[in-house]
Formats: sequence, structure tokens, C-alpha cells
Amino acid sequence: MPDAGSTAAPDREEAERRRRLSLLIGRLPDRLQRVVNRLLEPRARWIRIPAGLLFMLGGVLAILPVFGLWMLPLGIVLLAEDVPPLRRLTGRCLAWIERRHPGWMGLPTRPEAQ
Repeated sequence: MPDAGSTAAPDREEAERRRRLSLLIGRLPDRLQRVVNRLLEPRARWIRIPAGLLFMLGGVLAILPVFGLWMLPLGIVLLAEDVPPLRRLTGRCLAWIERRHPGWMGLPTRPEAQ
């Protein structure tokens, strides 16, 4: 019989990833928030995967005027909804951002140690 605690840790990690992602999405302009939230819905999978790939391609082409490096992490976040290894990676990255740069998530920043 499987241990009941074996599924609790991944569920908690996923809940934390979702919470941190929601904090970041909340920092976006309203219109962009609606678009990103719509893309993250489960039924939007067939739009999310090509959009994620296109955003990643646009991030690689950051030397061109229309594209930028901001597109790369957005593409990874979109693909992470459907690719479990990327989901774990984004979870760890979001945890790092929350620890090191809480202001990016709209959280109060800690005073620097002196």
C-alpha cells in the first residue's frame, strides 16, 4: 500500500508553484494577466504549447528589435504546464526568485543584513 505522504509533497510543491506563479502574473498589466491566465487553463493546451515554443524562439531571437529575452521565461512557463520536468524547474526558479527578489513578486523586501 502506498504511503499517504508520498503524494503530499508533490501536491504541496505544485500548490507553492501555482501560488508563486499567481504572484508574478498579478504584477502584469490587467490585459496581459487575462491573456496569460487564459493560456494557463487546461483546455488551452493546444494553444499553450505552440505559443510557448514561439515565445522561446522569440527569446532566442532577442537581438532583433521586436523580440526580447523576456519571451524565453514566458515560453518555459507556458510549456511547464504540460511538461513535468519543466514544471519542477520553474517551481525551483520561482522559489529562488521569491527568496532572492521578493519585490519582483510584489512581496515586501527584507532589509539587507549589515
